[in-house]
Amino acid sequence: MPPSTKKLPALRVAACNVAPVFLDKEATVSKTISLIQSAAANGAQLVVFPETYIAAFPVWTACTAPIDNHDLFIRLTEESLYIDGPEIEILRQTCRDHGIFAHIGFNEKSHASVGCLWNASVLIGDDGVILNHHRKMVPTFYEKLIWANGDAHGLHVADTPIGKIGSLICGENTNPLARFTLMAQGEQVHIRKNYDNVSANRTRAAAHCFEAKAFGVLCAGYMDKAMRDFLVKHDPLCAETLDAAQQGVSLFLDPTGAQIGDQVCGQEGIAYADFDLNACVEPKQYHDVVGGYQRLDIFNLTVNRDRQEPVTWKSDLGTPSSNDQKRRAV
Repeated sequence: MPPSTKKLPALRVAACNVAPVFLDKEATVSKTISLIQSAAANGAQLVVFPETYIAAFPVWTACTAPIDNHDLFIRLTEESLYIDGPEIEILRQTCRDHGIFAHIGFNEKSHASVGCLWNASVLIGDDGVILNHHRKMVPTFYEKLIWANGDAHGLHVADTPIGKIGSLICGENTNPLARFTLMAQGEQVHIRKNYDNVSANRTRAAAHCFEAKAFGVLCAGYMDKAMRDFLVKHDPLCAETLDAAQQGVSLFLDPTGAQIGDQVCGQEGIAYADFDLNACVEPKQYHDVVGGYQRLDIFNLTVNRDRQEPVTWKSDLGTPSSNDQKRRAV
């Protein structure tokens, strides 16, 4: 019997090493649309944006006292998005119009609380359908001053025509259980969003690619002069910290952890790389940690992927707001 000629997909990926229009969701969404269009015009099937790209990573929490940041927190809530809001709908339409997949980081706000935010990301298909919506499970260090805990609802690998795509946000890539959860779903393309800390991010990403036998996309945010000047004007004492901070890098890794394709660091730009997912197969013969190189009779991992909500209604009477409407109708 002749060997199978069926091949895994090959794809072109774009990683946008870019700054938001700081704390301006409308302008940042417009910039995002232009970048999606540019990536599509350059032949990319998947375009990736940085962590909380819309409309800012709250870097001020790293260099200014919390008591002095209330105004920026309020501003961030105003410039954050609902997952079912008009801004996400526009981005979905853009992906549909240009036939491209997009993975976008954003600050998400809650319908249940005017002061609840999540560090979130969304994977949009080339048909405009939301394929995955993830909220960072545990904010890192000073991020806890801004974002609430997420959940595991978004620990999902999307099986798409261009490959099986998963993602984690920055420090989540340090969590071996979260990473294994994605590996166990056959992940072939791993997206990790990060802001800075080049060496640690490169190490964590390479380790995951080597263990998962998957390609990696590292997509970093960029602090431009407008962002830096805004923050220094708000608190001049943070200038030294900001000016000494290392800018992040956007790059790509193959299933051995080796770097491939373009790299962008210290400036705005789009990096590109070509992935041939057939390269994920051979390394599995050596170490398949979710297959023949694993002892599932010894180890067991259970993941609760329920979306966490502040209240669960157990009667068929509806929510209080719907009951109010019923009473008014009567």
